[in-house]
Amino acid sequence: MYRLYVANRNYSSWSLRPWLLLRVLDIAFEERRVPFHDAAAWERLRALAPNGKVPCLVDGITVVWESLAIVEYLAERHPGVWPQDAVARAWARSAAAEMHAGFGELRSRCSMSCGVRIRLHETPPALLRDLARVSALWSEGVARFGGPFLADAAFSAVDAFYAPIAFRLQTFGLELPDPEANAYAQRLLELEPMQDWYAQALAEDFRDAPHDAELAASGVLLQDLRVAEAG
Repeated sequence: MYRLYVANRNYSSWSLRPWLLLRVLDIAFEERRVPFHDAAAWERLRALAPNGKVPCLVDGITVVWESLAIVEYLAERHPGVWPQDAVARAWARSAAAEMHAGFGELRSRCSMSCGVRIRLHETPPALLRDLARVSALWSEGVARFGGPFLADAAFSAVDAFYAPIAFRLQTFGLELPDPEANAYAQRLLELEPMQDWYAQALAEDFRDAPHDAELAASGVLLQDLRVAEAG
């Protein structure tokens, strides 16, 4: 059985991507949590993953790191990871790669934190450009390939790559320019595994100071839905 190493639910957008894909496609795996505050667990991970980061997938003696590589490894072994149609598959891979490498302003200004609600101090042009691009890409995918997901009627890896943005939109109360794009974000949030991830994020009693400092710099905390911090 696969072992997937992930970090804290509340903050770890990179962990969410392969975890969600495995859950939606009903691919069996064992989850190993590596919390940000557990120094010993991170040292053990560094002995396993060459980059010392999550997510990391272990399959017997094979270790796969970086979310794109994990997805492609799974695609070689399981149907449904990418759309079956060649045109849709090419589009989906391009869109996933764009997410993997791009949207820097959205990532930095709107750090993922599932359990809080933030009002941004400002929405600068760079953030608006990122949001407009997300909106256009989501709307194109749903319209071009028939929906309800980005490149097919079925959920695939490209949807997993954009799932953290749905949480970011919820956290920061952001609306996309196209109503269809907002509807797609809501469909992601309503997926049962996304609801499971969210519920577990709210139940975490750990706070990561660097992440929370980023949030404080970006905006005003309106609501904290997480359980009380431990200790």
